[in-house]
Amino acid sequence: MVNYQNPQLDRTFAALVDPTRRAILARLEEESEVSVSELARPFAIKLPAVMKHLDVLGDAGLITRVKTGRTVAVRLAPEPMEEAMNWLRRYERFWSASLDRLVAYAEAKEADK
Repeated sequence: MVNYQNPQLDRTFAALVDPTRRAILARLEEESEVSVSELARPFAIKLPAVMKHLDVLGDAGLITRVKTGRTVAVRLAPEPMEEAMNWLRRYERFWSASLDRLVAYAEAKEADK
């Protein structure tokens, strides 16, 4: 019997569902290390809400936190994302074929004009 359960992958995808968490990850991709207060600054939500988002990302293993004195810095941890990308690549052939057919259809319609 095939085991379809992968708790780490489930946590990764669950963390990626929220647009605020995706924005946090995008920011961390641009800057290697950001303090929590800097990370929270552009969001229209309060710091405790940002901290909850960071908890979800941390539980998924997508970020790490490092405390230096009173400052907590957040860093991107790419390993769980790599695992998710590897999982997605297994299914890429299904949507690639559909996209190829869509492109061919659009090109044929454009040629008919």
